[in-house]
Amino acid sequence: MDLNTITAVAHPQTRAQLPAWTAGDAWLGGGTWLFSEPQAHLTRLIDLTDLRWPALTITESHLSIAATCTVAELDGLVCPSDWLAAPLINQCCRAFLASFKIWKTATVGGNLCMSLPAGPMISLTSALDGVCTIWKAGGDEQTIPVVDFVTGDQRNRLEPGDLLRQIDIPLAALKRRAAFRQISLTPVGRSAALLIGSLDADGGLTLTVTASTVRPIQLSFRGAPDAIALREAIARQITDDLYHTDIHGHPLWRKHMTQRLAEEIRSELLGAMP
Repeated sequence: MDLNTITAVAHPQTRAQLPAWTAGDAWLGGGTWLFSEPQAHLTRLIDLTDLRWPALTITESHLSIAATCTVAELDGLVCPSDWLAAPLINQCCRAFLASFKIWKTATVGGNLCMSLPAGPMISLTSALDGVCTIWKAGGDEQTIPVVDFVTGDQRNRLEPGDLLRQIDIPLAALKRRAAFRQISLTPVGRSAALLIGSLDADGGLTLTVTASTVRPIQLSFRGAPDAIALREAIARQITDDLYHTDIHGHPLWRKHMTQRLAEEIRSELLGAMP
């Protein structure tokens, strides 16, 4: 869709060249949502392409994902054999249920910044203990765990002029055993519940609930919980007001599926199922 209110497009090549943020500005990454509907309130786009951030960088301690990394680039990452949680990357990329054209354009950062409950990059990065690096409009830098970055349906911790730079995932998280569950009302529908569980070296279970809730919710257990302890923890920490409601699923159904999928994950990771 043409954005006929845009009168200027900035092309900064460094952080120092980022223009001062004003009303009517918008960051342009992949643009898959930006160009999907009218944006009559916008007058200027700040194109992030010329910043040329490396899409993916592996260091001794973490995997760094640039906010401008595309879904296709992330899905194509060749992971070391000891990254036991690596299948989550491909599973979450496919939870988009989008065409290859979207995959090649849509960005990881854009999915986080849209902050939709069903955003699969939110699911992936929050479950893997991802940490957002934010370039503040005033010139400072801030880090926030992904699980705290998204605060509600299309709400997050960004303030006007803030820019999500990257998401860092600890290698330790990628080396944990993990299990993935996702359900939609229809075979190609938006996720109504997407849960990821992982086991740490000490046998502790971490369960990350997304899509069924308005924001990511993470539950941690030092030991291996039984089915009753897991169910009670979910009921205690995910109150009814946190379950999302839209045409893709009623809150009561999302609540039921959250409990069911959580138990499947617990059983898989703790060996109760074949």
